[in-house]
Amino acid sequence: MPDAETEAKHEAPGDDITPARALPPHVPDSSRRRLRFFPLLLTLVAVAVAMPLGRATWDVYMQAPWTRDGTVRAYVVTLAPEVAGRVVDLRVVDNQFVRKGDLLLVIDPTNYRIGVSNAEAAVKRAVADLENAKTETTRRRRLWEQKAVSAEELQIHETNAVVAQAQYQQALADRDQARVNLDRTQIHTPVNGWVTNLTVQLGDYATVGRSNMSVVDADSFWVDGYFEETALHAIREGDPAKIKLMGFDQIVRGHVASIARGINVANAQANQQGLATVNPIFTWVRLAQRIPVRIHIDDVPDGVVLVAGMTATVQIDPRSVPHQSSSVQQ
Repeated sequence: MPDAETEAKHEAPGDDITPARALPPHVPDSSRRRLRFFPLLLTLVAVAVAMPLGRATWDVYMQAPWTRDGTVRAYVVTLAPEVAGRVVDLRVVDNQFVRKGDLLLVIDPTNYRIGVSNAEAAVKRAVADLENAKTETTRRRRLWEQKAVSAEELQIHETNAVVAQAQYQQALADRDQARVNLDRTQIHTPVNGWVTNLTVQLGDYATVGRSNMSVVDADSFWVDGYFEETALHAIREGDPAKIKLMGFDQIVRGHVASIARGINVANAQANQQGLATVNPIFTWVRLAQRIPVRIHIDDVPDGVVLVAGMTATVQIDPRSVPHQSSSVQQ
């Protein structure tokens, strides 16, 4: 019995022995070299791709002038009555498109028609007075030649004829003014565009010189791009421009129309004594001034709505870099 237990104890440890793991096959040296070379090759490819992309990005951001500080501009015609009266006819609504010459509103013309009638009557009266004065002058001249009247009486009638002529001219001017006032009771748009800021309503009393509507000129849109002065050397009149509006994906095409030749200079402001006001603080960091560059719009894609005041990004594509010159461009 003890011998059997001893043999069992000697055999127990053998039951827990696991077979040894197989060693990986031998890797050749050439394969190991290729594996080490692959990361280097990948790095070189990435550098080769990054260099032209970086160069292109540099050209876009540094060589081609561009700015995000752009604004859509347009001329706005402010309309105000030139005669006073009650608005009896209003032909438009706010933001309506109108064409040059369209009737916008009518002011009550009753008083002005009466004024024209009175002026025409005054002209007729002045004509009669003038003819009578000329006749009297002719008669007195004949009598003076016959020594029947004195020279003083002849002079009085000649003066009356001159006064009658002046009164006739004044009557004509008053009649013309009355007709102009009657025409001014109808307000027409002088340009093609959109009615905006319409504050007058039917029945309102229109006051002379008080603006009650404006018309945005549809044919006058342009873009002002405010470029840093360090980029002006690459901008010339006629250079093509790309305009990206904040609210649209399409690109608006244009070209440089002109470059502003002056901006406000704070140090040039005069005080009450007429002396220049100079800021005594001068920092080491000098910020480039922004100069307005006017961009003429050549093509507006379908679906793009231009609104004066919109924000725009402007990029100029210089046709060629101008030669540096010590003389100031005229």
